[in-house]
Amino acid sequence: MDLRLVGMDAPIFHTLQHMMDVAAAAEAADAAATDKYVNAPSRNYVRDAKAMAATPADVKEYPNSYVFIIDMPGLKSGDIKVQVEDDNVLVISGERKREEEKEGAKYVRMERRVGKLMRKFVLPENANTDDISAVCQDGVLTVTVEKLPPPQPKKPKTIEVKIA
Repeated sequence: MDLRLVGMDAPIFHTLQHMMDVAAAAEAADAAATDKYVNAPSRNYVRDAKAMAATPADVKEYPNSYVFIIDMPGLKSGDIKVQVEDDNVLVISGERKREEEKEGAKYVRMERRVGKLMRKFVLPENANTDDISAVCQDGVLTVTVEKLPPPQPKKPKTIEVKIA
């Protein structure tokens, strides 16, 4: 509330008005700082987003299946996870770790990517989440999701008409 608007124009009231303005500005700054941290993405979210952006994938559709092809260089089959979340989200993940340094050896250049690899795909309604297979060969993971058979068209139902 502005004290000058209600006829209180004395210096003491100017000082009170200034104190109220400073307090309101400080409160607004605190609220903005709190919102910044509350609305900031979590560290895991940022790491997963980076992993998804850096993991290339091809998706093919065949008459009876969907095939996902993902490069997973340097990973063994035990290091790769293929899961279905929320009944229709295919999650493919793994983590490539840096090899341990050997005595007397040091890196001159490090360009190969290490860290988490991840992709998420929302599966279509006709994907059979009970029939999924995954094969990793030469650093390339191939995940095959079979399609459900198309629904059979309903036959018309004949109703007998009775004479009243």
